[in-house]
Amino acid sequence: MDFHGVDLNLLVAFNALMNERNVTRAATQVGVSQPAMSAALSRLRNLLGDPLFQRSSVGLIPTARARDLASPVAAALRQIELVVVSQPVFQPETASVTFKLGLQDYPTVVLLPALLEALEQAMPGVSLNVFAFNDRDAAVDLLDAGVIDAAIGVSPTNMDARILTRPLLIDEFVTIVSSDSVAARRPMDLNTYLDLQHVLVSPEGQLYGLVDQTLARQGKKRKLALTLPQIFAVPAVVARTNMAATILKRVALHSQASHRLILFPPPLALPVVDFHLIWHRRSDNHPAQLWFREFIARHSVSL
Repeated sequence: MDFHGVDLNLLVAFNALMNERNVTRAATQVGVSQPAMSAALSRLRNLLGDPLFQRSSVGLIPTARARDLASPVAAALRQIELVVVSQPVFQPETASVTFKLGLQDYPTVVLLPALLEALEQAMPGVSLNVFAFNDRDAAVDLLDAGVIDAAIGVSPTNMDARILTRPLLIDEFVTIVSSDSVAARRPMDLNTYLDLQHVLVSPEGQLYGLVDQTLARQGKKRKLALTLPQIFAVPAVVARTNMAATILKRVALHSQASHRLILFPPPLALPVVDFHLIWHRRSDNHPAQLWFREFIARHSVSL
C-alpha cells in the first residue's frame, strides 16, 4: 500500500473546506492561517488533478470530484480520530455548557417547554440560547456560520454532505372551526369547506398556500378572509369568529383556545409534515453536541 504524496493534513483541510465552503472559516476550523489553507488547497488540486472548488459569490462550490470524495474522506477521518484520539467522556450531570439551538415557531411552542423541563433535571449546568428562523433554508446559513449548534424545523432544501438531519416529529393537518359556529354542526365535506371564510398562514404574506395549490389542481378555490404570518395566532382567531383554518394538529391542541374549537379531518388530501433535527458535520462527533442531539431525539418521541 503506497500513500506517497498523501499528507493526512491535506485530507483534514479538504474536509474543512467541504464543511465551510470558505477558505478563511476552514482555516479557523483546522487551526491554521488563511495562506496555509490556500496552500493546502493548491496541493490538493495538484495531487488529485482536479480544481475541487470553484469560487462564487456564495462561497466555494465543490466540483463533482470533490462531492464524490466528501463522504469517504469524512468517514475515514472519523475512523482515524476514533483510533488515534481518545474521546473525552461527556458527563452531563457535572458539565457546564451553553447550547445554541435554532428553532422555527412550531418546535418553539410544541417541543421547547418539555425539552427544557427534562434538560434542567438531566444537566443542571446547562444554558440554552435559542435563535429563531422562519425560512427553512436559513438553518443552513446559521449552521455554516457557527451561530447555532443545531436546529429543529422543516428539512432544508439546499442541503449537501456537510448538513446532517434526522426526523423528530410528524404532524398532520386538521381543519378547525369555532365550537359556536354553524360549521361545527355540519359535516365537513368539500362543499361545506368551500362555503366557509378561511384563514391562511403565510409568513411571506402570500395569498396562497398548500391548501390552495391542492384545491387548484381540482379546479376549485376557497374564500380567504384573513392572512396571518404567525400560525399560533390562528386558533384564538378562529375560536372567536366564523372563520375556518387548516393548520397542523398540535398547533390547535397547544392553544389556550383549544376547548373552543372543533377539529375535522380536511376534506382534501394533504401530506403530513416532518420536522427534523439539523446539524453541521463539523460537530457530528463532538461529545457534548452528540449528547444534546440524542437528548432532543429521545424526548421528542413522547410528543
